[in-house]
Amino acid sequence: QVQLVESGGGLVHPGGSLTLSCAASGHGFSSNGMGWFCQAPGKERVFVAAIGWDGGSTNYADTVKDRFTISRDNAKNTMYLQMNNLKPEDTAVYYCAVDLHYWSGSYVSSNKEDYTYWGQGTQVTVSS
Repeated sequence: QVQLVESGGGLVHPGGSLTLSCAASGHGFSSNGMGWFCQAPGKERVFVAAIGWDGGSTNYADTVKDRFTISRDNAKNTMYLQMNNLKPEDTAVYYCAVDLHYWSGSYVSSNKEDYTYWGQGTQVTVSS
């Protein structure tokens, strides 16, 4: 079982930056894909970014490409989401999650149904 704790959220002005962290404990972090999802009030949880077990493969939602960067440090059991040029529409609770599937090749999933363990979320608010 894997336990996940997100941190780094907060209030930021439009155009600002934040770095989210996801600290993992338990077994399975370094051998599995990981992802970030977000959920705005009254909306479904949606995909933001995902990364393969070794960091060699990444996948981004079109809305965050060229603004967000996902990375991981398996030695520290931590995943990151660098968020630049933030927009008010990025306001949401951000969750990290673990994908226990073993996909072939460089595939990393954007489907939240493929993720088993979730953190409690961290709030990101972008407002002037």
